[in-house]
Amino acid sequence: MANLIHTQDLTSKVYEDAKRIRLDVFVIEQHVPESIEIADEDQAIHCVLYDDNQQALGTVRLLPIDETTMKIQRMAVAKDARGKGIGIQLMNYAEQVATKYQANTLILGAQQHALGFYHSLGYEPFGNPYIEANIQHQNMKKTV
Repeated sequence: MANLIHTQDLTSKVYEDAKRIRLDVFVIEQHVPESIEIADEDQAIHCVLYDDNQQALGTVRLLPIDETTMKIQRMAVAKDARGKGIGIQLMNYAEQVATKYQANTLILGAQQHALGFYHSLGYEPFGNPYIEANIQHQNMKKTV
């Protein structure tokens, strides 16, 4: 059974776990510069999924854009936890958290390889593809 927690406290264990997973996935695996990866942290809501042993398996963050829009960012699942539905659970939780903050529009910048995943969750592409951190992305949107 998964335990999902969110925080805005940058001194918390939840935030430290989120940051560790993101550094492993984005900085080490995908070679994203840390200066790009770790940005706007104090403005975001950080979500982490834990297993029954309180091991952090994945993370995602929400960045408020305006009163009704949030951007889903930094979705990452630990390498040994992939393929187990962690990403779906994280996205569902992020949507629940967003609605608690009165957001009804969610946007995200999907890496090209993840377009099908986000589309399966109801996100639709908009705009032109773009390069961020040397990785091709596509903006996507969903109304919740």
